[in-house]
Amino acid sequence: MRYLDQIESPEDLRKLSVRELPEVAREIRERLIRVVSSNGGHLASSLGAVDLTLALHYVFDTPRDAIVWDVGHQAYAHKLITGRNASFDTLRRLGGVAGFPRRGESPHDAFGAGHASTAVSAALGLAAARDLRGGLEKIVAVIGDGSLTGGLCYEGLNNAGHRARNLLVILNDNAMSISRNVGAISAYLNRIISSPIYNSVRTDLQALVKTIPGVGSRVLETARRIEESVKNLVVPGMLFEEMGFRYFGPADGHDIPKLVEMLRRLKRMDQPLLLHLRTVKGKGYPHAERHQEYFHGTSPFDIATGKPKEENGGPSWSDEMGGALARIARSDPSVIAVTAAMAGGTGLSGFAQEFPDRFFDVGIAEEHAVTFAAGLAAGGCTPVVALYATFLQRAYDQVIHDVCLQNLPVVLAVDHAGIVGSDGPTHSGQFAFSTLRHIPGLTLLAPSDAGELKEMLAWAIAARRPCAIAYPKGAAIPARACEAAPPLSPGRSRRLREGHDVVIFAAGAMAGVAEVAADLLLQKGRSAAVIDARFIKPLDREAILAAARKPGRIVTLEENALEGGLGSGALTLLAEEGAAGAELLPLGIGDQYVEQGERSEMLASLGLDAASVARRILDRFRF
Repeated sequence: MRYLDQIESPEDLRKLSVRELPEVAREIRERLIRVVSSNGGHLASSLGAVDLTLALHYVFDTPRDAIVWDVGHQAYAHKLITGRNASFDTLRRLGGVAGFPRRGESPHDAFGAGHASTAVSAALGLAAARDLRGGLEKIVAVIGDGSLTGGLCYEGLNNAGHRARNLLVILNDNAMSISRNVGAISAYLNRIISSPIYNSVRTDLQALVKTIPGVGSRVLETARRIEESVKNLVVPGMLFEEMGFRYFGPADGHDIPKLVEMLRRLKRMDQPLLLHLRTVKGKGYPHAERHQEYFHGTSPFDIATGKPKEENGGPSWSDEMGGALARIARSDPSVIAVTAAMAGGTGLSGFAQEFPDRFFDVGIAEEHAVTFAAGLAAGGCTPVVALYATFLQRAYDQVIHDVCLQNLPVVLAVDHAGIVGSDGPTHSGQFAFSTLRHIPGLTLLAPSDAGELKEMLAWAIAARRPCAIAYPKGAAIPARACEAAPPLSPGRSRRLREGHDVVIFAAGAMAGVAEVAADLLLQKGRSAAVIDARFIKPLDREAILAAARKPGRIVTLEENALEGGLGSGALTLLAEEGAAGAELLPLGIGDQYVEQGERSEMLASLGLDAASVARRILDRFRF
């Protein structure tokens, strides 16, 4: 029988000998590749962390001892050996195993994770709570090197070293986050890797001092200074030690026996510790090792070739945005592209190759990305900041304080707005409108198709004002023909279909759902007009008030939280104008997080697919 089939908890793992663990690692990698090839998911990072995961659970008494995973991309092996192997085929599917650590899923998931750089702060909180209640359990934070490009990680490290808590931080260094790591920290880690003799020198120095008879304070201080000089010689800066951590490494993160030995030694120490491990992202699957960025987060693929099992249905919204931005940049030298470790994910890889001097990847640092863009704008540039909606949430203050308050011409390309499917609630873009619509001075647009996205991007760049364009994940909707479409101007919608019984104002890609719902209503003898809202802020007051007068029945449709979205704006407008006779049905996402599943499944479960929209309209208005 396979080892993995016998492991239902870390207790079962600990019954094995250390020499058996590499075979367990091989079986885990095989299982990960098989499931992710079918379901899609974050493969490369998890493959690289298999050996570390086994060593951690082998040495520490989990779940009593807590492992806090940063981001969660590394945690698939963790899930397999903590009771979720039997159900792992449901990974990222509706009702199945989550793609990220989730406290409600297992007591072994000490802290939920989906956004980078949170683990040290969370682990320090767990350590402080342990100390307050007099506990003795160990707390381990596993961070990726990409997390070190995020400021929150340093806030946690700084506070942890200052507090001198009993805490182990493991730096899983594979030289990648999603896109290749950038910046001074990446270069710093590479220098450490090229000078791996520090710990051996330190050990020799300590042994030397111990042999000196009658060691006094002066000799100890001299020894400390010698050690400090050697540290600064062989490892430039010794950043982690200066922050209060005892540093170990770099070490091979795939040598399980040595990992077990090191972790057993570190487990006995009672101070802030940082273990630096070198790993290979995609370890054990050649295609993932060669194409680490693609296999960071992949759709279903053929195991033999590594190629996607099916085409994605044409260019994505991200691709359309990146291509349009490059075309504009060819004639406008002021245009700059900024992203946060997501060049490929936001469609900017082509722009980066064509305009390397006008492309800035700032690492996993969304707050910095927005304020950096504000500085660019203040200096005369026209920056476009491409971020996923879920990550833009981190830069909320920067959007208000650094961009909009100063009325700077920064364009926010808000990718993955709305329902994100199998990535689940940690990556949901359901708050994109709500986060931005109420900010004074910001214009918020939502394209219904690829043609409108290109038009909106050109308009926003030319507008020289704070603008945000929110568009969803997945294949872009081809440009639709629309006769007599008005020119793009703030607060002007476009009518896609005439109708006299009800008017549906749709936000962005939901216009397509509205059109199908209108067809279904027509089959029931009811005529629905469909309006592409285009602007979420400012709203088309004239069109909404006209619909309030006749036919007096309005529907707003959006894949955004109802609070603060298009429907909320329309309700406020009708109340302000005293349109008490109008009936308004706001359709969107209620007071809940959107779980994982296929987009079509999630729309249906939320009552936002075309059939549900038509039914809800008929039920509400009782024509």
